[in-house]
Amino acid sequence: DLYSDVLHRPFFCAHTPLNQFATDIPASNGIPRLNNISASEFSAHWTNKPFILTDPIQEWPVYRNWSTDALLEKHGEVKFRAEAVDWPLKTYVEYMNDNSDESPLYLFDRAFVEKLGLTADKEEGGDYWTPDCFGEDLFAVLGEQRPDSRWLIVGPERSGSTFHKDPNATSAWNAVLRGSKYWIMFPASPSYPPPPGVFVSEDQSEVTSPLSIAEWLLGFHAEARKTRGCMEGICSEGEILHVPSGWWHLVVNLEPSIAITQNFVPRAHVANVLAFLRDKPTQVSGFKADVRNPYETFVQEMQQHHPEMLEEALSMMEKMKEGKKRKWDELVKGDNQAGEQSGAFNFGFGDADDEEIP
Repeated sequence: DLYSDVLHRPFFCAHTPLNQFATDIPASNGIPRLNNISASEFSAHWTNKPFILTDPIQEWPVYRNWSTDALLEKHGEVKFRAEAVDWPLKTYVEYMNDNSDESPLYLFDRAFVEKLGLTADKEEGGDYWTPDCFGEDLFAVLGEQRPDSRWLIVGPERSGSTFHKDPNATSAWNAVLRGSKYWIMFPASPSYPPPPGVFVSEDQSEVTSPLSIAEWLLGFHAEARKTRGCMEGICSEGEILHVPSGWWHLVVNLEPSIAITQNFVPRAHVANVLAFLRDKPTQVSGFKADVRNPYETFVQEMQQHHPEMLEEALSMMEKMKEGKKRKWDELVKGDNQAGEQSGAFNFGFGDADDEEIP
């Protein structure tokens, strides 16, 4: 007989039902559910909060007409990106319908509008369009220079994304056309720790967490539900979920699913996006190679189209910077006082110039 944790653990994760983790959601953790909201309501009350809308996408032709079979019939030979490979849709669906992987491959394609010949403008008789409440998108000033912003997502039960934040400090919406998705989310703030089981480098460029969604759910889900700031919910077929800028989120398909997601920059988060582009250039993603300096490009276009909004955002960035410096000074001062009171370690050769080691 052979006994091996190395072999058993992936097998166990691959065959553990994940729907159990999406049940009995504590009322205090529940993501708010609304029929719809206006752009002004979103701007005034909801830019920093997750929520689910039940009505807007039910008007979309793609919601009424799309299914796996319908897409296969028209677009079976079209190649889409499934993580690191490009497969014809029919090949991916064959895989999707017959896999027992611990972490199933996820179709995540940024060029689906062009590949499927879709129109994403309601005024032009669109196949789908951005709900009114998410209509303000300041990355639109970049025109053809904007980073990747929309994706088609298709995946089997158990597929999804481990904990991450959306790129470039953007916000996002995720519309479920078929199936359902379980979301668990945490705010990103100095006063909140990362999600349980997630370890982040000081500059947040590296994230370490369990390799699979199942492994994290088995090991950390119970603790996560008790963690301050935790929010969770199920976004069902015909519903759309808002992901605020900077929020950690894990999402898993509870059944085979088709979704469209789009990233955007509302007025409330222009300062966050500018700060990210300026201060974390190695983490900026999605821009074409000819956009050499995304921060300067965004500033120039905002100056041309929204100068007052840019001035307000730059002022807010300075306040954010001052706030971080003040907190750092307080931490350093506190450490120095603690060292003076307790006597930090020193090399102890009796010289008044000995350097203290904190």
